[in-house]
Amino acid sequence: MRQVSNRGIRCFDRFLGTLRTHFAEITNYFVNRQTSGFVEGLNNQLKVLKRRCYGITNLAHLYQRVCLDLNGYARFGVESI
Repeated sequence: MRQVSNRGIRCFDRFLGTLRTHFAEITNYFVNRQTSGFVEGLNNQLKVLKRRCYGITNLAHLYQRVCLDLNGYARFGVESI
């Protein structure tokens, strides 16, 4: 980052700003192999569920649907033989 800044190339300024802002999160992946993949996947599942359950006004029913979609098949699904 320092070498690019010292050369005076301005086309990388926006990228360097983003890199400085998120440097800890980016390096965490390489140090500890930590990612936000699980959270991103969960967010995606909830977005899909929200689209499928459009019109449900009872919050308890929506919560039941979330629990069933996230855990139900493992808990209540048919076991394979």
